[in-house]
Amino acid sequence: MTDSQTLAQSDAELSFDQASDFSEGLAMVRQGDRLLFIDLTGNVAIAVDPNMDGAADFSEDLALVKANGVYGYMNRAGEVIIPPQYLGAASFSGGLAAIRSGTRYGYINPAGELAIEPQFSLAGSFAEGLAAVKLGERYGFIAPTGKLVIDPQFEDAWRLSQGRAAVRQGGRWGYIDPAGTVVIEPQFDGAFRFMDGRARVRQGGDWGFIDLQGNRAIAPQFSFASDFAEGRAAVLVGAKWGYIDRQGQMAIAPQFDYAADFSEGLAAVKQGDRYGYIDPSGAWIIDPQFDDAAAFSEGWARVKLGNQWRYVNRQGQFLKALRLIP
Repeated sequence: MTDSQTLAQSDAELSFDQASDFSEGLAMVRQGDRLLFIDLTGNVAIAVDPNMDGAADFSEDLALVKANGVYGYMNRAGEVIIPPQYLGAASFSGGLAAIRSGTRYGYINPAGELAIEPQFSLAGSFAEGLAAVKLGERYGFIAPTGKLVIDPQFEDAWRLSQGRAAVRQGGRWGYIDPAGTVVIEPQFDGAFRFMDGRARVRQGGDWGFIDLQGNRAIAPQFSFASDFAEGRAAVLVGAKWGYIDRQGQMAIAPQFDYAADFSEGLAAVKQGDRYGYIDPSGAWIIDPQFDDAAAFSEGWARVKLGNQWRYVNRQGQFLKALRLIP
């Protein structure tokens, strides 16, 4: 067996030129000109058709693939079941995927059939039963049937999260409920999705958080802030990053050069020119040693050492190949 026929030797630490997070048990990786999906044990599950130029993560058992500038979809057996034909496309969400045909967006179902005819200037993914779409110069929301549930009236709109969608009117951001009722009046310079019962909002150059009723939960005071995740939100204080709890108390003092969201109990942070992982108390679980690091997903996080990507678990052990790749 030649080197060109193997991805890695048995029990060898896997490394790749490119790597994505695990999703639905698989992660897309690239080594040289080989585009593959590996499983959680490090074995190759799918060798992507070499005619494909790229692929995205699996979502609802289908992965977006690209060939010659157009998009289609592949199943978990590696079969391209919806041939590349769309000028733009998104992953499946809520049983439908937004696609672009010509200059308009519509939606297809997993069989590749048009579920909602292309008619929108832009189209978002479905969340909580609705999707934000743009008709003309205004955004509204549709149901999976394609029926307009909330008439186009907003200058911009985000997807629903925890029963709220951020929308912009008159240059200001507020929130609506799934019926289209304004529940938090437009008043913010920037507004984002609700997570853990909190949404980050910007007033001028300062970031803070509101609750689901629109009450100020944490006063605008930070140079930047991320969404809450697992009870913590990364915030920028001066030139350093730390974390606050849902009450706005500093849970981990600002000390990092970068801080990412918590996922599966750990967060990637940068100290100096190296990344490692901390727990919600701020204790180092995996010491800073990586050139880059992503969030944990399904037990593994992708990390970069030099110009190669690997996967590490919570114990700091690298993912290894369990068998030879034919």
